[in-house]
This record gives sequence, C-alpha cells and structure tokens, in this order.
Amino acid sequence: MDNIIDYTSEEEDQSFEEKDRDGEHILVSLTYIGKNTKKDDGVGLTRILEKWRRDNEKSDITSALVINDNYLIQNLEGSRPVINEVLAKLINDYSHITPHVINVDEVEGRKWEGFLFKYLTPSVQDEEYTLKNFSAGADFNPYLMKKTQIVSFIEAIFEEEDLTTSQDSDIN
Repeated sequence: MDNIIDYTSEEEDQSFEEKDRDGEHILVSLTYIGKNTKKDDGVGLTRILEKWRRDNEKSDITSALVINDNYLIQNLEGSRPVINEVLAKLINDYSHITPHVINVDEVEGRKWEGFLFKYLTPSVQDEEYTLKNFSAGADFNPYLMKKTQIVSFIEAIFEEEDLTTSQDSDIN
C-alpha cells in the first residue's frame, strides 16, 4: 500500500517537462469507422456513445460523430496519449463495433467544439445527401468509402449544421 501512495505522490510532483515527454502537448486528430455488429437497432450503441460523450468531456477530447443503426464515423481530437488510450479502450472493450482507423494527423488546432453528434435516419433527405455526395454503395456504408470521402463527409455534415444554425439565428 505504501508503494502505491509513494508512486502517486511522485507522479504529482513531476514537472511539466517530465509529463510532456509522453507527448501530452501534441494535439492529434484520429478518424475511424465502425460497424455495429449487435442487432439492436442502434439503441445499445446510442447508450454507449452517451457514456463516451461524458468520458470525452472529462478527458478534454473533442469529437464529431455520425452514426446510423449499422455504422459510425468518428473523428476524435485530443492529446496524443489520451487519443491512444481511447483507441485501446475502443478496441479492447467494444469489440462489437469493429473499429478501423482511417486517418491520424498531428494538428495545430481543434476543428470541433465539444461532442458533435449526427444520427442519420432512413429519411429521404439524409439518404439522398449521403448517397449523392459521399457513399460508394446503395446505402450509407463507410467501409465502401475512401479516406478522402470519409473525411470530407464528416466535415460536410457538421459544416451544414453550422450553416443551418447560423441561418436560423439570422432569421430570429
């Protein structure tokens, strides 16, 4: 028990330079796609994502996430060690999501504010937009999309929401 206490107090005494050796000062953007292999109409996945949102806020992670009942695309932004921890947890604890890393970049600044979320419904509007502009198949399936399509898609979804929000505020 004394060793644990000593270790903890030593860790708290570390200087900024020592902690920085782990790359905490480096901001990383990670994009991955996933497939929900549980057949629960996305309800279980939605619950998991709400837990992730709360955990991400505590870890200073910003994120943009697009899902439907079967697939998801997520871009995470945070310090290098934290993003690596999130990826390890995703792989080890959520095997029913089958994550595939699409892109990892060191970035100078964040693109997202908080935890952005878009659920693609089977509506005609969502379907037409995704199929017409980004998908390579008959329905939304990021596994059929190239990296550039995936990155452009997630940016376009939230850029469009920003435009809609700003237009709505202009009307009022």
